[in-house]
Amino acid sequence: MKSIQTILVTMALLGTILATNAQTTTVVRVYPKHGTVVKTIANPRVVVHKKTNYYYADGVWYKARGKKYVVTAAPRGIKVSTLPRGSKVVYRNGRRFYRYRGVWYKKRGRNYIVVNV
Repeated sequence: MKSIQTILVTMALLGTILATNAQTTTVVRVYPKHGTVVKTIANPRVVVHKKTNYYYADGVWYKARGKKYVVTAAPRGIKVSTLPRGSKVVYRNGRRFYRYRGVWYKKRGRNYIVVNV
């Protein structure tokens, strides 16, 4: 009887330790400020707007500067086919907009367009 209790207590302790370790995994995303220069971008989409190439990745907009990229503000009027994950629906004056990290989008057809609100 005592050995069964010891086994049960040991299993409970191991389960608690494993559950605690699983809960401590945290993912923190740090988004660069405007003007930050980076060497590479993970999976960027190239969007041409007014004869300028913009690079769009994970909700952050970049412009090329030589072999590097500079974080820039989203140009007004530029179109994207998908919104960044985590964007929020916001209603202003009865109109539906989408917002992500200070950039406002409006749905037009199949695309989303950056607008000033």
